[in-house]
Amino acid sequence: MTAPAIPQDDDEVRPVLDRRLVRRLLQYVRPYMALVLGAVVLLALEGATAVVGPWLTRRVIDHAIPARDLGFIRLATIALAGALLVQFVCSYCETILTGLLGQRVMRDLRTELFAKLQTLSISFFDRNPAGRLITRVTSDVESLNELFTAGVVAGVGDLFALAAMAVMMLITDWKLALAAFATVPFVWLVSRIFQKKVRVAYRDIRGKLARINAFAQERITGVRVVQLFSREPEESRRFDTLNREHLDVNIKSIAYYAAYFPAIEILTTVALATLIVASTHRVNAGTLTVGTVAAFLQLVRRFFQPLQDLSDKFNTLQQAMAASERIFTLLDTTATVPDTGAVAAGHDPRTHRGATVTFEDVWFAYDTPDGVAPDDAATHWVLKGVSFTVRPGETLALVGHTGAGKTTVVSLLLRFHDPQRGRILLDGRDIRELRLDELRSRIGYVQQDIFLFAGDVASNIRLSSPIDDAAVRAAAGRVGADRVIERLPQGYAQTLGERGATLSVGERQLLSFARALASDPDLLLLDEATSAVDSEREAEIQTALGTLMTGRTTLAVAHRLSTIVEATEILVMHHGVVAERGTHAGLLRQRGLYERLWRLQVGDPAALAEESAVNGSVALAGPIDGA
Repeated sequence: MTAPAIPQDDDEVRPVLDRRLVRRLLQYVRPYMALVLGAVVLLALEGATAVVGPWLTRRVIDHAIPARDLGFIRLATIALAGALLVQFVCSYCETILTGLLGQRVMRDLRTELFAKLQTLSISFFDRNPAGRLITRVTSDVESLNELFTAGVVAGVGDLFALAAMAVMMLITDWKLALAAFATVPFVWLVSRIFQKKVRVAYRDIRGKLARINAFAQERITGVRVVQLFSREPEESRRFDTLNREHLDVNIKSIAYYAAYFPAIEILTTVALATLIVASTHRVNAGTLTVGTVAAFLQLVRRFFQPLQDLSDKFNTLQQAMAASERIFTLLDTTATVPDTGAVAAGHDPRTHRGATVTFEDVWFAYDTPDGVAPDDAATHWVLKGVSFTVRPGETLALVGHTGAGKTTVVSLLLRFHDPQRGRILLDGRDIRELRLDELRSRIGYVQQDIFLFAGDVASNIRLSSPIDDAAVRAAAGRVGADRVIERLPQGYAQTLGERGATLSVGERQLLSFARALASDPDLLLLDEATSAVDSEREAEIQTALGTLMTGRTTLAVAHRLSTIVEATEILVMHHGVVAERGTHAGLLRQRGLYERLWRLQVGDPAALAEESAVNGSVALAGPIDGA
């Protein structure tokens, strides 16, 4: 089934203020309303004290200086210093409060995003690059931090400052105030043009950044392949192209800023010049004082600063709305494998050992969207009517060519996907009726692509199993991993590199065996479990598994046919169907596909020549590790 892909980063520009998004954002702010209210009060106080300086300037020039009132001048100086101190304290405390607000909202969002990512179906990650998802958790959340720390709350402060300045100007002299306001429409026009250009530039920046993250994440993860095939120069050139595209759109946004701020400065200067021209004849006529003009010059300068800041806040708001839409789209994504089941009644992991697994006429295709009925003619079926049953104490092996559908059987049993037709039963109950955690807790899974976390050895074996150190050591000892661990400098406390890079492939595989068995599972799933282990270690593992499989149900996807000769039943998969089934000896007697696979693996010259004649190569002798 097809998981939805999250929207592209370079999607169309949407309205600046989406009420639906604002309401959802307020849910994250509500627990911290005390911080918001405190910041708003401080900003209002800071805006009110901003008019103290111009008022004192007017009083000193018009009254104190002509009257030689040194006492008032001293008091005015002290009052101005006090106002500046209050502004400093308000600004400092407001920055602390908005910073706390932004960081706490970011913490909550990142925690929720990460938790959401952990619950999404595997098919979602097949369709969405990891780099883009990382951008959601990092860059997009950071945009919301800027919204709270330097956006909305600071914008409210700018509005308070604007209101205080405008009222002060109108009270002082309404004629001069109207003259000062004459350039405001031009400021608004320049700001609108700037906002439109920058919105497009920011959209492009986000798209280029997401591509850089996706490319870098993939190449760093696959660095061994890059180096093996000497791809370093080519990958560097490709990264340089992406990086240059990101640089170009950033330079474009910088150019807009470089033009905008000088334009606002010019308009501010024009407003000041207009003010001087409008006041000159009134001063000469004695109807306007020099102190009032001086006060207006300060007020106009301070009036245009919040206007300029508000335009910048507008762009912060635009970025935050776009980021919040992508974040909420991810949070609203539903899992294609819903966890709606219940705990199986009567199952006690302490007394129950083994499980009966049944596939009943299972059909599955990866490219079928959710809710769409599969069309036999148009659907690429990976599995077609697969049916089998494996019981406690039995081992079912799956073999076949690459793409035959073997690993898909394992994925369906783990409920990484759900089949479009048929059903899968665990002890007679449809696995879709079980809770995912209960289903997977009963399964010990050893996969071909071994993943170890960057932690110590013990935590990698334990994972979610509530077991003590003794049980961890016991699990390692039962598969022979203890000998590898004891050679490490710090033993079970040894910290592994990312993905276990400090261990060999065979050593990582032994640890994955110990991990699978640590929780004492009912069902063992072995997906090419010994493909990377040398023959000597494979013999040790097979001996250990022989004991551990007793009483358990085992389903093994096999690359080396020699490892499954003792299996209770072997299914030979071919193009999504069970082509042959039986024991090793019985299948050899059938002289069909399995018999030919066996002869190819043991190096039978006749089989190799036959395969070469049919296909022009010995394809069947290569990996048969499944879809």
